[in-house]
Amino acid sequence: MPGLVITLFLLALVVVTIGLGVRIVPQGSKHVVQRLGKYHTTLNPGLNLIIPYVDTVAYKVTTKDIVMDVPSQEVITRDNAVIIANAIAYINIVSPEKAVYGVENYILAIQNLVQTSLRSIVGEMDLDDALSSREQIKAKLKAGISDDIADWGITLKTVEIQDIKPSSTMQHAMEEQAAAERARRATVTRADGEKAAAILEAEGRLEASRRDAEAHVVLAEASQTAIRKVAEATQAGELPVVYLLGEKYIEAMREIAQSQNGKLVVLPADLPAAVRGIMGSLGPAAR
Repeated sequence: MPGLVITLFLLALVVVTIGLGVRIVPQGSKHVVQRLGKYHTTLNPGLNLIIPYVDTVAYKVTTKDIVMDVPSQEVITRDNAVIIANAIAYINIVSPEKAVYGVENYILAIQNLVQTSLRSIVGEMDLDDALSSREQIKAKLKAGISDDIADWGITLKTVEIQDIKPSSTMQHAMEEQAAAERARRATVTRADGEKAAAILEAEGRLEASRRDAEAHVVLAEASQTAIRKVAEATQAGELPVVYLLGEKYIEAMREIAQSQNGKLVVLPADLPAAVRGIMGSLGPAAR
């Protein structure tokens, strides 16, 4: 019986020893091995052998890309505006031993580094530039932290600005400013329209006055021509004058007859004699 117990013990010890000496590393991972508490080697994916009881797997590190969400934070711009910004960083561990021995917690360290760099970059920009320059912030942020995390054996694949927006108070102030600007533009547009309408109306009155003046000139020239022709005709005798005065006399009688107050119109039997009487009453100057 004692011999059987010893045999079973030795057999179990061999199995445990083999189990401790053989390490299978899955794809996408690397294992950091310490020998007697000191870094010894890094195991790659596949079957690996280590010295039992001397070597131990201290850290298991993924070699896949890590998506790291950087929490939102309030950032003050150069013009003292408060905005809320957060980012997403994509990192890859290329040297696991540097990542586990170079910094206590590389995830927390990178998050704080991204937040600090983001505050510094946005703090040098005005509000409008910060809201419209995501690509510029992204480029500066990537260049600013790539060298720092490279010392930890980590590569920054890319960093994206997930969200950047004004705070609720600042957003309310911007909405009021935008409403005031729209009201100002509407007032200016209305004033411009009224001004254009007034100008067009004045131009219309000016054109009408010009046309009236031209009409008066034409009428004056026509009257001048008529007077000149009458004067020329009177030199030949009194018949043209009698004709003209008779024509005017008949027109005046027609207007009197068409009047609502006109009840009876009496015409002289000898119209030429009446016209000559009128001419005689006017005197020699009329002739």
